[in-house]
Amino acid sequence: MRRAAWTVGLGLSALAGAALAQAYTFEVNSHRRELTGLRKPLRVVQLSDLHYGAYIGRGSVRAWVDAALALRPDVVLVTGDFVDKRGVAPLEPLFGELARLRAPLGVWGVWGNHDHAHFRRTAHRGGRSPGAARDAFGADLRRSDVRLLCNEGTTLRDDLFLAGVDDLRWGRVDLGAALARAPAGGAVLLMSHTPDLLPEVPGRVGLTLCGHTHGGQVCLPLIGPLVTSSRFGRRFASGFVRGPAPGFVSRGLGVTTLPFRLNCGPEVVVFDFVPGGGEGLEA
Repeated sequence: MRRAAWTVGLGLSALAGAALAQAYTFEVNSHRRELTGLRKPLRVVQLSDLHYGAYIGRGSVRAWVDAALALRPDVVLVTGDFVDKRGVAPLEPLFGELARLRAPLGVWGVWGNHDHAHFRRTAHRGGRSPGAARDAFGADLRRSDVRLLCNEGTTLRDDLFLAGVDDLRWGRVDLGAALARAPAGGAVLLMSHTPDLLPEVPGRVGLTLCGHTHGGQVCLPLIGPLVTSSRFGRRFASGFVRGPAPGFVSRGLGVTTLPFRLNCGPEVVVFDFVPGGGEGLEA
């Protein structure tokens, strides 16, 4: 029994070590996909779920930004959770690294649930309202040339409209307002931190880019993701999904609760969109 206990202990230690190591590596994953309404190619880099603070520091963000810049995107999209709700680190290094992002069509983002939780915590600690904390954080992002879309949209090119919504869990989502200015023609991309919004997304949206689930963060063999933080369970765990609106769920980059990733590595995602009918060229 003692030998069995030692064996189990060593196995768990090795598993924890592997999970810790995987949390601080990342992949660059590429997808080529047709997008209805697009008239010329478009390269999009998606960063999601940075969770700067508790377990993620400046070095990790710097590596992700370097990877994004090396891909030479037309636009960079950050799909929420810039910070972790448990974060206590100064935010200046985060803003400094994000300010290095450059793309011809800009760097855009949306709020995530951890961002909202961070606002509430810092508001309580600083004696101000969550709204004021959110506005201050948003102003720092703007000074870093990261522009937020909260229930609004913008025309990036004459064939491309980008929209973004507030976080579904902690914010106030208004899809109608986000898409109100979308033209009848051209491609439409939508950012929503959580994929749980997908069943409500109208057909005019070519693709909704999401994060939030971390792909489960810990995925066990034969079992799969342990927790996705989605009311749909594993339905929208990661990758290309339909709800029935087409979406893509990034596994994200950071970690929360524990600094572990297992069989579910962090990813920087690059999309090469081409004109077409909206169906993926890669399965």
